[in-house]
Amino acid sequence: MQSKLNLDQGLIEKARGSARRIAEDTQAFIDRHTTVTVERAVARLLGIDGVDEIEKPLPNVVVDNIKEGGGLAQGIAYWIGNAMIHTGKSPQEIAEMVACGQLDLTKVPVADFHKIQEVVTPIAQKMVDRIKGNRNDREGFLTNLGEGPKPYLYVIVATGNIYEDVLQAQAAARQGADVIAVIRTTAQSLLDYVPYGPTTEGFGGTYATQENFRIMRKALDEVGQEVGRYIRLCNYCSGLCMPEIAAMGAMERLDVMLNDALYGILFRDINMQRTLVDQYFSRIINGYAGIIINTGEDNYLTTADAVEEAHTVLASQFINEQFALKAGIPEEQMGLGHAFEINPDIENGFLLELAQAQMAREIFPKAPLKYMPPTKFKTGNIFKGHIQDALFNMISIMTNQGIQLLGMLTEAIHTPLLQDRALSIENAKYVFNNARDFGDEIEFKKDGMIQRRAQEVVKTAADMLEEIEKEGLFSTIEQGKFAGVKRAMDGGKGLQGVTQKHEKYMNPFVDLMLGGAR
Repeated sequence: MQSKLNLDQGLIEKARGSARRIAEDTQAFIDRHTTVTVERAVARLLGIDGVDEIEKPLPNVVVDNIKEGGGLAQGIAYWIGNAMIHTGKSPQEIAEMVACGQLDLTKVPVADFHKIQEVVTPIAQKMVDRIKGNRNDREGFLTNLGEGPKPYLYVIVATGNIYEDVLQAQAAARQGADVIAVIRTTAQSLLDYVPYGPTTEGFGGTYATQENFRIMRKALDEVGQEVGRYIRLCNYCSGLCMPEIAAMGAMERLDVMLNDALYGILFRDINMQRTLVDQYFSRIINGYAGIIINTGEDNYLTTADAVEEAHTVLASQFINEQFALKAGIPEEQMGLGHAFEINPDIENGFLLELAQAQMAREIFPKAPLKYMPPTKFKTGNIFKGHIQDALFNMISIMTNQGIQLLGMLTEAIHTPLLQDRALSIENAKYVFNNARDFGDEIEFKKDGMIQRRAQEVVKTAADMLEEIEKEGLFSTIEQGKFAGVKRAMDGGKGLQGVTQKHEKYMNPFVDLMLGGAR
């Protein structure tokens, strides 16, 4: 891609090199550790599902059992495989025995490590084949039905009731939406377990459960056939259950998942050690499943100034890119986040927003960038809000964004109603249709305001990445250099769920899914 911004390619490569070394340094820590959430995800991928008599999820039951017995360092696959040899039972049957108090996994006589591998690997392979089949199904739908043009029109449903969400999602698809994001109920990211079954009582959103995923996937496939295009489903594998929800999404053919450890660290105070380990395995699953990940850099600008701190968004995008590559995610599945969040009272703010969006597109040319709408400076004036969204839509089509989360004219008033969403879709379709090739027709003034702004952001981001490379990512987060939020390495929620791996640690899905990506 030829640069309209006259960006210094050497400086971009320097920044990317710093980000690569930051990711490699952090990966050394990740590779030595596992978490209760990683192990619960492995349990789910081995086929363990359901709840016990007090509605505690069986993946939690078995992982808590080995944690209490001091066996977390070997991994749940090791202990489940060992129990299979001893009992002749399936992983699900073993989990039910543990739940009934009939079996203590770490008290079972230990078999030969290679024999344990031999019994676990075929079960893991069966699940990997199922996920690959889901990916093939998606590709078949895209071939036979087709899809809407980019930027994909991405809208949210958030009623709290999965069955009401279905009605709203199908209505949005008929109005023109390409991606339906089911917002999670408030604070689900802080639950250290995944609720079970269909749910009808969420606040500010709907619980992310595997059954809810299945219900919505079926509904979108039905409406996709009706409207003649594939409708993508998005949910959130972030928070304390990041890899578990990634596993559920892979099993139920989700297409897009919000997946960013830094978001959980900064905005949910989840321990940085735990969530970076969790992020790695969740991204391996997403990568293999063909799921587009969405990262959370757009959130930085809700707590930090979008003009002064724009470089932190770019620096984080570079780091997220390198973490994603290590987990086997290709650039085409990296929905790196950014946002239209400059104060609308700033003179030439539109030009600054345009510079940032064009810069992101040029630096990450293959990525389906996720562009987020104005929220911070929405006042409740629906007429001004609709204009703000139109300007946001204009920049998106001018800079060839990949995924466009549509702004709502009633932002800051209430959860969007059906008619609000319809107007937002109409706004975007109008702008996109009338300016479809505008970006290909324009160039930017040499050394003008737009070029200078983008060049300044790249330079500042490269300098920041060089500092992070020297200090390390953990220290950088502790100092509050992202989003102006400080977090302690040994603080936050979930630290007690992290443990160092034993030399005989077993997670068959890493090798089966990752292959030769790293």
